[in-house]
Amino acid sequence: MNKPMQRLLSELNGMRGGALGANQLVEIMQEITTAHDCLSEIGAAVSFFGSARIPRDDPDYDIARRSARLLSSEGFAVISGGGPGIMEAVNQGAQEGGSASIGLNIRLPGRNETPNPYQDINLSFQHFFVRKMIFVHFATAFVVMPGGVGTLDEVLECMTLMQTDKVHRIPVILVNGSFWGGLVDWFRGTLLERGTIAEGDLDMFRILDRPEEIRDAVNGFYRGGQGGFDPLETSRVR
Repeated sequence: MNKPMQRLLSELNGMRGGALGANQLVEIMQEITTAHDCLSEIGAAVSFFGSARIPRDDPDYDIARRSARLLSSEGFAVISGGGPGIMEAVNQGAQEGGSASIGLNIRLPGRNETPNPYQDINLSFQHFFVRKMIFVHFATAFVVMPGGVGTLDEVLECMTLMQTDKVHRIPVILVNGSFWGGLVDWFRGTLLERGTIAEGDLDMFRILDRPEEIRDAVNGFYRGGQGGFDPLETSRVR
């Protein structure tokens, strides 16, 4: 196990009498080690985020599927949340492209959702924070399709980690300018205007609309030498 994972396990193991009980701590550690063991050999991977509620006849479903297929055909493993909607489209495209199709499924109270059938590696998580950590730990790029609260949580945490230099800066691609444009306008017109973010923070992401642009942006980042590290390394965490 690599050093970032070892540090996290050590920190969790050092907790005493707090919010985590012994059984929960063991469960968390098992989720982390299982995910690491299953994914440690996947190489370069792209994590996709997006809504479970997008139907199959929605244009964004097709864009997600085609984007994942193009990246997969370039040799990138593809990681999704394992559910329906955008996640299903992503895993389907990944299988069509020939590289590993990975689903990080979450168990939710009162729901019995079946993982989508397009996963070569199907992992199940009880804890959201462990699942998010795995999304980040194995990613060499993030592709963010239209989504809701969960998608916003995922992409903002990724950008927070990059802003604070906890992880390397890697491509964050927001797909569908008409969907994300209002949020970006708010970033500029409110957050930047009030001084709660810096001008450079807006450089952490870009908006693209076409699958070919997404593939080229990820390839160009590394082939152009912007990545600053080997995307085939297992860990992208500092």
